[in-house]
Amino acid sequence: MVVAIGVILVLAIILLLASIRILNEYERGVVFRLGRCIGAKGPGLIILIPGIDKMLKVSLRLVALDVDPQDVITRDNVSVKVNAVIYFRVVDTVKATIEVEHYQYAMSQLAQTTIRSVCGQAELDELLSDRDKINNQLQEILDTHTDPWGIKVANVELKHIDLPNEMQRAMAKQAEAERERRAKVINAEGEFQAAARLSEAAVIIEKTPVALQLRYLQTMREMSAENNSTTIFPLPIDLFTPLLKAMSKDKE
Repeated sequence: MVVAIGVILVLAIILLLASIRILNEYERGVVFRLGRCIGAKGPGLIILIPGIDKMLKVSLRLVALDVDPQDVITRDNVSVKVNAVIYFRVVDTVKATIEVEHYQYAMSQLAQTTIRSVCGQAELDELLSDRDKINNQLQEILDTHTDPWGIKVANVELKHIDLPNEMQRAMAKQAEAERERRAKVINAEGEFQAAARLSEAAVIIEKTPVALQLRYLQTMREMSAENNSTTIFPLPIDLFTPLLKAMSKDKE
């Protein structure tokens, strides 16, 4: 009699332990009773009927999925390799369990085909300079396709774009030529502004000849301040005025 009671107690403890499940705060359990889904439970302590109920755990945490590099031919026929990372989470555990098998694998395959499709419709310059637009397009497409799976795509980021060596050299030459063009334009603009200022200064000096004498004295002062051995003989400009007038008369 005592042995029978002991056996019953052992069996009861085993059944109790088999029926108890503990789920973390970020987990939910999808319960199947005789093959039929009865809903999601958790977090905390979950009681199951041994032999009848079956539970599958689903995590609600944000998942960072690294998509393998994809060979893409852009719209302007340039072959590149594109790598991306996708951030998503499960918002409906029942759909993520019933509607799709291995939702992470399905998300990975869908992301690969979507990246090849979207990047193949863009030109190389757009792919390099307008990543935000490409990221938004990828997110919208993936979010639309995964909504029936109970999955929300939070963000998509193109992580790396690998260009062929020939294209890298061509882009480097283009960038160098662009920098040289800007330098020449800036230099020409400076020469134009300097010429305009000199023209204005010449008009002022023509109206006021004393200004030329003052400028001459200022130049002498700047030269003497450099501690050099140059000897300067200042000559008044007025001494040359009769000579200039005589030369102008001879020409007439």
